[in-house]
Amino acid sequence: MAVKKFAVSMEPDLLSRLDRLVKNRAFSSRSQAVQVAVRDKVERLEHSRLARECRKLDPKAEQAMADEGLSEELNQWPEY
Repeated sequence: MAVKKFAVSMEPDLLSRLDRLVKNRAFSSRSQAVQVAVRDKVERLEHSRLARECRKLDPKAEQAMADEGLSEELNQWPEY
């Protein structure tokens, strides 16, 4: 997969902690550590946004839309 470079500014203490993780082989490089951290954070944010949007749904309205026209289609379904 192609990657793009960008600059990151970081507090010295946080950078020292990151370097310790790389030195202790938790990550192979600073780049890998930042990639993993950003990916995890983005996925968590996307998941929490999906959950927030789902909470806005009205279960009764969603069920009504799902059931709409279902009785008309039942006779078209094959018998098992």
